[in-house]
Amino acid sequence: MDRNLPEKVVVKTSVKTGAVLWIAGASSGIGAAVAREWVRRGGRVALSARRANRLDALVRELGGTARAISVACDVTRDGDCERAVAEIISRWGCLDLAFANAGFGVSAEFDQLSIDDYRRQFETNVYGALRVARGAFPELKRSQGLFAVTSSVLGHVSLPGGSPYAMSKFAVRAFAEALRVEWQRHGVGVTLISPGFVASEIRQVDNEGRHHPDARDPVPEWLVVPVEAAAREIADAFEARESERIVTRHGKVLVLLNRLFPGLVRRFILPRFATPPGQKGWTRKR
Repeated sequence: MDRNLPEKVVVKTSVKTGAVLWIAGASSGIGAAVAREWVRRGGRVALSARRANRLDALVRELGGTARAISVACDVTRDGDCERAVAEIISRWGCLDLAFANAGFGVSAEFDQLSIDDYRRQFETNVYGALRVARGAFPELKRSQGLFAVTSSVLGHVSLPGGSPYAMSKFAVRAFAEALRVEWQRHGVGVTLISPGFVASEIRQVDNEGRHHPDARDPVPEWLVVPVEAAAREIADAFEARESERIVTRHGKVLVLLNRLFPGLVRRFILPRFATPPGQKGWTRKR
């Protein structure tokens, strides 16, 4: 096969004819919204997450097993992703896109964190993405499909008080950039999704991964983009096989400012979003 394939390779099965998208991390937020958008565009979705009850409800919402299925998978466990892909192939016979979206955020100042906090962050956000990629790759080679992974604007710009999360997202960005070149010769595309502040549960999840629905969002409301709008951008990026989509205008602006004026960003912008000293996690009680 030609090693000089263009970066954008035409997907053999378009979304309009029922392309199969596997979303690891589909129980809420961006993952669930992308599932809704993909089905709305005519595709099929396989949904994975640890909260099976939410996935079952989403499958029903999306019209049942003709368009959506739930497949058991915990991205922190070896072998789960391979089993999930085998189930998808058994059900639908192909896999066109895999989206490694599972993740959460650990935040606090460095002296408030343990090595285990960093290890737990990487286990889900980085090694989880690795497991999804490894599980999906054989089928993506067959379909000449697409692997997508969620990084963050914080994979470009690191917030004080958020070093574990930012480190994990910088690592995911590096992983995607390497895979993009390696997998080009196989006809497999790689898309990095880098959201800014999107309406989701991630800022209601503490450093142990527990969800606190009564926690208020610490990010100003005017900066938070509706998850449906983000999902439309992400689905557009999948169909165009883009290298990276930075989601939200403020995210694009921050990344650009950090490239051009890093000193200004460090002095005037980043401190406004830092986790307060002595506080662990982004969650705030209402």
